[in-house]
Amino acid sequence: MVNRSEVWPIVHAERARLVADLRCIPDTAWATPSLCDGWNVHDVVAHLVDSAKTSRFGFIARMIRARLDFDRDNDLGVRRRRADDPRTTLEALRAVSDWTLTPPAPLATRLVEAFVHGEDIRRPLGIAAAYPLHAVVTALTYQARTGAVMGGGRERIDGLRLVATDSALTFGQGPQVRGRSIDLLMAVSGRPVPVDALDGPGAAMLVGSV
Repeated sequence: MVNRSEVWPIVHAERARLVADLRCIPDTAWATPSLCDGWNVHDVVAHLVDSAKTSRFGFIARMIRARLDFDRDNDLGVRRRRADDPRTTLEALRAVSDWTLTPPAPLATRLVEAFVHGEDIRRPLGIAAAYPLHAVVTALTYQARTGAVMGGGRERIDGLRLVATDSALTFGQGPQVRGRSIDLLMAVSGRPVPVDALDGPGAAMLVGSV
């Protein structure tokens, strides 16, 4: 079970670190397409603000307004939190960086959000980052066990065996896919990864499912 006292300090630190990474990017960089399909860098930051401000009860009310459509709710949330000036949106993320509100989902999703959306933004901008490995493994394990309808990637790795090269994690049965835990997390979460980030007989199958 994911421990609340362990997760939130990591999430708060990742939010603050992302804010620091984005403080000095050029104005044109905010429109850079992120790895999250259909969203640019500014949109993803707005989504992180919206998520940080969403309580369990608030999420239920929002889903009713969105007619139980997760994608519609996310898009509405981005529009709600996306300021005209991207730096205002970034300041809003800084202001909520230590909040502990969460939608009604397992706490591991907060780690998934922090790491995956962090990379959604950083990779297109060429910003390198190192994440706490044990927490990345927790996020990856959650994504590997969770169906796509709930935001996971279980179906993407059906019939494959994940082998992390930087931790003791192995998951599943079948042709191996080897790579760093963060790259496996991104691929399992449906994000494109560099061509040389994964190897093994199952790598092409996983990359092809993204």
